[in-house]
Amino acid sequence: MFVCICRAVTDKQIAEAVDEGADHITQLEESCGVGTGCGGCREVAQQLIDERLAESRSYAV
Repeated sequence: MFVCICRAVTDKQIAEAVDEGADHITQLEESCGVGTGCGGCREVAQQLIDERLAESRSYAV
């Protein structure tokens, strides 16, 4: 699903960025432009980042 309509960024792209080391929205702003258009996606994008990080931590335990 598209998370950032302005920059056409999907939830899968966000998950891939987290898997590659991103842990905050500011990193996604730089790498793929999330949140740099209207900004309406910032909260959802950060939530997806947090959820992906939580998932990866639970697998590591």
